[in-house]
Formats: sequence, C-alpha cells, structure tokens
Amino acid sequence: MAPSAPPPCRAAERAARCRRPWRLLALGLLSASSVLAAAPGAGAMSREEKRRLGNQVLEMFDHAYSNYMEHAYPADELMPLTCRGRVRGQEPSRGDVDDALGKFSLTLIDTLDTLVVLNKTKEFEEAVKKVIKDVNLDNDIVVSVFETNIRVLGGLLGGHSVAIMLKEKGEYMQWYNGELLHMAKELGYKLLPAFNTTSGLPYPRVNLKFGVRHPEARTGTETDTCTACAGTLILEFAALSRFTGTSIFEEYARKALDFIWEKRQRSSNLVGVTINIHTGDWVRKDSGVGAGIDSYYEYLLKAYVLLGDDSFLERFNTHYDAIMRYISQPPLLLDVHIHKPMLNARTWMDSLLAFFPGLQVLKGDIRPAIETHEMLYQVIKKHNFLPEAFTTDFRVHWAQHPLRPEFAESTYFLYKATGDPYYLEVGKTLIENLNKYARVPCGFAAMKDVRTGSHEDRMDSFFLAEMFKYLYLLFADKEDMIFDIEDYIFTTEAHLLPLWLSTTNQTTSKKNTTTEYTELDDSNFDWTCPNTQILFPNDPMFAQSIREPLKNVVDKSCPRGISRAEESLGSGPKPPLRARDFMASNPEHLEILKKMGVSLIHLKDGRVQLVQHAVQAASSLDAEDGLRFMQEMIELSSQQQKEQQLPPRAVQIVSHPFFGRVVLTAGPAQFGMDLSKHKAGTRGFVATIKPYNGCSEITNPEAVKDKIALMQRGQCMFAEKARNIQKAGAIGGIVIDDNEGSSSDTAPLFQMAGDGKNTDDITIPMLFLFNKEGNIILDAIREYEAVEVLLSDKAKDRATIFKGKMIPNYIIDSNLEMENMDQKLTENDSHKQNSEEAASGPQDVGAASEEPEEGESSDVADPGSLSPANADSASVPTSHQDSYVPGTEEAGAPEPACTSGDNQPQEQKTETEADSKVNWDNKVTPMESILADWNEDIEAFEMMEKDEL
Repeated sequence: MAPSAPPPCRAAERAARCRRPWRLLALGLLSASSVLAAAPGAGAMSREEKRRLGNQVLEMFDHAYSNYMEHAYPADELMPLTCRGRVRGQEPSRGDVDDALGKFSLTLIDTLDTLVVLNKTKEFEEAVKKVIKDVNLDNDIVVSVFETNIRVLGGLLGGHSVAIMLKEKGEYMQWYNGELLHMAKELGYKLLPAFNTTSGLPYPRVNLKFGVRHPEARTGTETDTCTACAGTLILEFAALSRFTGTSIFEEYARKALDFIWEKRQRSSNLVGVTINIHTGDWVRKDSGVGAGIDSYYEYLLKAYVLLGDDSFLERFNTHYDAIMRYISQPPLLLDVHIHKPMLNARTWMDSLLAFFPGLQVLKGDIRPAIETHEMLYQVIKKHNFLPEAFTTDFRVHWAQHPLRPEFAESTYFLYKATGDPYYLEVGKTLIENLNKYARVPCGFAAMKDVRTGSHEDRMDSFFLAEMFKYLYLLFADKEDMIFDIEDYIFTTEAHLLPLWLSTTNQTTSKKNTTTEYTELDDSNFDWTCPNTQILFPNDPMFAQSIREPLKNVVDKSCPRGISRAEESLGSGPKPPLRARDFMASNPEHLEILKKMGVSLIHLKDGRVQLVQHAVQAASSLDAEDGLRFMQEMIELSSQQQKEQQLPPRAVQIVSHPFFGRVVLTAGPAQFGMDLSKHKAGTRGFVATIKPYNGCSEITNPEAVKDKIALMQRGQCMFAEKARNIQKAGAIGGIVIDDNEGSSSDTAPLFQMAGDGKNTDDITIPMLFLFNKEGNIILDAIREYEAVEVLLSDKAKDRATIFKGKMIPNYIIDSNLEMENMDQKLTENDSHKQNSEEAASGPQDVGAASEEPEEGESSDVADPGSLSPANADSASVPTSHQDSYVPGTEEAGAPEPACTSGDNQPQEQKTETEADSKVNWDNKVTPMESILADWNEDIEAFEMMEKDEL
C-alpha cells in the first residue's frame, strides 16, 4: 500500500514548508536512502567498491575528455574512430542532427560544470579560459534553437554557476568576473530573433549571425517545431534573466509555454509531437513521453521548483494525470492519439522515454518509476545498450545507440530515492558495457547497431555533459563532493542552476486569464509537497517487490498493454480488434471487420486481401477503428517481409593496433557459410586478389591461400567471385563496393544474391562492405601490411577473440586498480580478461525498422507484395476513404514472437553547411599512436524522427 501523503502546498505556505523538501526531491538526494541501504539483507555495496567504481568513472571521463581536447578541440565534437574533430561543412551531412553544431566548441562548453562535479577544478579553470579566449558566437551558421539552448546556453550558465561558487570559496577562479555570463547573454540575444512569430513559439532554427528573416539567414521558412523544442527553454532563459536582471528572456520563454498550454487537446489534456508555429495547429497528433515531447513535461515541473510559480505545477499535474490515464500501461509507455487517447498510435517505444522514471521520482510517484526502469534495464541486459527504439514485445526497432544518458539519469534518481543498492549494480553494468563495447582508442564510439556491436564515428557532447555526471554522483558520497549538489537543480542537459535564483530578479508575469485550469480531484496533487520521512515505506524490500514480477519480462514473455476496456472492471465495450490478433478463420473477427467497414477477399493463391470502405462502417467511431486496423495490418505485413531478410554481419579488425576495437557493418550473402550458425566466425589475415574484380581465375593463389580475400564489386556475379577465391584456397571473402564514397550510413543494408544456380558448392563466408568501410581495411593494409579480421554474425568480446593468445596488457585490464586510474590509455584502456564470452548483440531481435515518415505512425507495405490490380493503393490511408492492405495468410497474421533469430535491416539519412574560420582545421596526429589518417570513417546517425531531439 502506498504511503500517505501530506496535503499539497499552498502559495502562502511554500516558503515555510515546501522549498526544502522540493529542493531535496528535485535532486533526488533523500536522507531515507541511507536507512534502506543499510538494512539487513539489502545487499549493500561496500564503500570500497563504490569508491572503486567512482574512480573508474573518473578514468573513463579522462579518456573521453582528453581525447576530445587533444584530437578535436576547437571543433564541436570528437569523431572517435578517426581521431579528429567534427567540423560542420567539412564532413558529410547527417541531416538535422548536425544542427547542434555551431562551430562554438560545443563539447567543451557542454562539459564545463561536469568538470567541477568530478572535482577537476584545475581543469575547469583552464577550460573556462579557453572558452573565453577561443569561442566565437558570431558565426554565419544555422543552428537548432533547442539544442543551442540546452547545450550551449545551458553550458555557459552552468559554468557560470559553479565558477561563482568556486570564487566564493576563495581557492579557485579568483580572476573570474562573469565572462561566461556575458557570453550567455550575447548568445541569448542571438536566439531571440527565432521568437518573431505571432504565436510566440520560436522557429526551430536560427542563424547565429543573421537571425531568421535576413536574406542571408538561410532559415525562417519552417512552419513546424516539436513541442519539446518550443517548451524546453524556461529554465535557461529564466536563469539568464535572473542572473542578468534582463527580463526579456524569461518573458519570451513563458509566452511559448503559455501558447503550448493553450493549444493542448482539452478533452485529453495531452499535447502532440509537432505544432505549427504560426497557427498553433497540431501537425503530428500522436502523444507520448519520448522524442518530441519529453523535456516539455520535465521543464514544467522543474520550472515550479526553480521559479516557484504555481501555474507550472498546476499544468504539470494536469498533464501527468493524462499521461498516467492514457499513455502509461505499466511497465510500458505507449504513444496515443491526442483526440482518441484510448488508441495506441504506435507499437514501439523510443529510448528517450528512459528519462521519465527519473521525472516520476521528482513527482514522487515511485512505483511506476520502478516498473518502467526495470523494463528498460531488462532490455539493456538483452542488448547491452538501449536501442533507439524497440517494440512492445522488446525486439529491436531502430538499432542505433548514441550513448544516451537518460537511463543513467533515472538510475541515479531511483537510487537516491529508494537507497536500494540494486541501482548501484545497474550503474556498474552501465560502466562495464561502456568499457567493453563502446570504448575505442580515441574515446567512446556510439553504437551503430546494438545487434552486431558495430560503431559509428560519433561521440556527442551530451555523453560528457550528462553520462559521467550521473554515473559519478551515483557512486559518490557527500564527502566526495566539493560543494552541496542539493543547492542546484539539473536542466535537461544536466547543467546546474542554483536554487537561489527563485528569489532573485523575479519577473512579474501576468496571470493566464484566457483559460481556466482543469479542475481535478485532490488525488491528482498527491506528492506535491512530499515529506521525505514518509515518502517511502520503511521496508528495504519495497523496490524489489515491485521489480520482481518484471525480471523476466523481456526474455520469457511478450507482454501486451492491457486495454482500457479490460481495466474497467469488465464493463463497457470490448477493446478494438488489433491486427496482431486477427484470425481470418475466426467468425467473430470477421463480424468485427464488417462492423468496421473492412471486407475480406480470398485470393487464388491462398492469401486474403483486406479492403476498407469507410462509408460501410456501422459508425464514425467504427470507421476510425477500421482505419487504425488497416494501418496496423500494413505495418505487420511490411514487418513480416522485412524479417525474411538476412540481418547485418560484422567485420572486426583484431590485429595490432586495433585489437577488436573497430567493428564495421557488413552486408551478408545469400550463399556460402551462414555465420549465424558458426558462432566462432571466420578469422584470418586479409589479402588483395589479382585480378581485383575476382571474375576470373586468381593469379596470386599463394597470397590468398588460407586468407580472407579482398576484391572489388562489379563485372561478374558475386557467386562467381566466391567460387574463384574458394578455388584459390581462401577461407573467406570481402567484396568492397566500387561506388566511390558509398557507406552503410547513407545506403540501406546490401545483401549479395546468388547467380540463379545452385550455390551449395560455396562453403566459405562472403561479406559485403561499402566503399567507406572497405577503405578503412585497405588503409590499414597500407600502413601495417598484416591485417587480421574476424568475420562473424556480430562483434565479439575482446576477451573471447584473444582467448588462449598472448595479448598486450592494455587490452585486458578493464578493472583498473585505483592507483592506476590516472595512467594513459596506452597503458590501460582495454577490457577485462575474465569478461564473459558474449557477443555484443542480442539473439532475438526483429520487427520493422524502417523509419516512418513524419506524420505517419505505421510502415507502408512493400508494393512488390501487392497484387498487380491493387499495386497503386499501397500507401497508408489518411482519411475515411477506401483503403487496401496486402494479402495475409489464410491462417491469420501471426502474433509477435519472442523466439530468437528475428532481425531487421537498418536505415540511414543525409545537409551542407559551409563556414570559414582559419582556426578550425583538423589537427594531424601520427597514425602510429591513434590511427588518425584513415581516409574515411563510419559516420552519420540515423535520426529517429524529423523532430529528433
């Protein structure tokens, strides 16, 4: 039974009764944690182990930060595979994700207050001097208003906050005179032109030099922005106003929040993902707590904590009630339609929702926070990292993982709230996985595919700004900190803003009189002013009892969200028929289809065709249910077609100086050795064949025998190449694309087909590399001559690769001794010798991975699967007109499976942004130490949505 809650705070009582508890809760540093952590049988982690893990976090941060400063600064971000800086306009465009880059040394600014949290005050002082001296904010470059606000403006304000704190202590920063605040104010004024709209919602992008509507701005034509993009400004803008006494920033941010609140869907109290900045119309009407909306909710609650304005708390509680009523289906959080919140808008979840359990801790709603966090942790244990998106039956939907910190954030808050040492073990797992699978010689590389363990040349600034901050605080005791973290609140980028801003330079805001707040019963305001002595039960097993039913939820079940109709004590209408449940032989299902205006036609080949005529539906609501059913069926049909394709494979370079750290995504062959059935893979040195196209008898068989042959694509069938190298004695083959500049980042997964003949005679494994990935191997051969690779279904643990072989010491000492934490990477940057012999990717993955177009919630079936007469009607229906779905098996669509072997292909995207500044040339570093002269890299992050945050 949940503990009783004190009455909600009233305005007159807040200062006396609520500020201190909210101060504690906002940071999650609750005194109750020590009681639970010390309870008998709780399995508390020893102080020595906590200190060791804290020191390991420090060493990992040093590895990432020092490589950025050495190989990338003053560039915005580090490219850890090629050991150089990412400069916008000098690298192939990654689309909207590059809008975070503004040639303002993004990673350094984003990392400023992290240095102080990690007790690196000397490094902080040096970093501040570099920012003041080197950073230029007047670049002719178009940047994201949202990203620039949370990362750069927030970074400058967080740096200023801790700088004045250190100066007050008297040891460091005595020379500091508010320079970071002056830069923040300059940047604030550069962002203000984006707010020049009738609604007050900002344009999504702004030119730092020319604003929005200037002829040279190259922006200002956009009409839409995401809800989070417009609703995640109030903390930074209000802090800037409070610090400087200039009220305009807080006023603009408040106006944007007021407009979003006004435009909420009144019956559901939900907001959509994308809104028109001029009219206020919802462009995307699906609603959730992940990408596109997430930090809007976060900032409503935190704005109340920081600014003390009751209206923000009222709005948050109103939205939270709707979230728990419609979106929350414990342990799942599923998007719904704002106008029909009883219907799910999609069958998958994105990784950004991992922040939500942490926000629920701040709210004081612990049980659902524990449930969702545990579900996410089970997904991580299965895949090593949280995929960018995964289905409701926990299969991979989008396979990338850009080292996001949201799960670590929620882990930190839950540990501080419950004191359960279980969450320390969760943090330990995160540390081990980062070191084992993401660590590379020049930092930490994002995962291109969690199934194969392949990397992409990316280390986002938020990795340094947030991940190491939350992990260090998770294991740190109060005496480990040089200041009281409870005096600050975290922004969405984990920057620190002091709570004393609530009483400084307050902005007088007009009461919103255009809308009466929704009247809610008192239960909606539970936990408004929590008393930390009674917030959690005096039971060390409290959190464990909630987690226990979920410990096997990923591996042993395929959970479905319970429909609201089923929750209503058996009363009310039955839940709508879902495509995954449909059986063409079930008379009841056929009757439901008829009611929804859906006709079933039996085809000659044994399949059935479904066609919807909305005018034949029993009612408009039934027609909408039929439309949703058709969309789901199209998505399911498309998913089944994709799952017939082979999954990507991995080429792992295992020789010196790579030692398994570099993993390249490879396309499979529909012939030859099936690497998924040969877990050890094929390992050998590579050799270039003659002729290079492999289309005739190999003339250098002595160089190819017992090696993995490299050849060029083109001029003959792939199977013919395979037969020729197999005859020459090769143990495997890699075909490199002859299309200059091609990459797996910008092209769909490529599968090598046979030649139409029987290919059982081909027994060696064959893999395909695009041009960029292939050049990485070719460049390594030119530099080192002897290059050894491993061909496998997914990347292998380095301890597995080198089992029984002599390994350099720095490849096997991931568990560093505390006294060696400050040694350089070349002495200690590898992983545990005794780590498990586990591949980096999971076994049972699958589901559709194609990214839906903006505004759609379902995949479109492959037109090739349609009957010719209906091939032109394969698009997802968008209105109550006749719509068509491809044929399905007579036995009905199968239910989602939890068995292994389901995989899906990947997807990719592409901007050009040029700017000139002489200081931005890439640094040149010797190949012998860090492999910096690879010609090309694996790069580009597949954006989750057009409004990716």
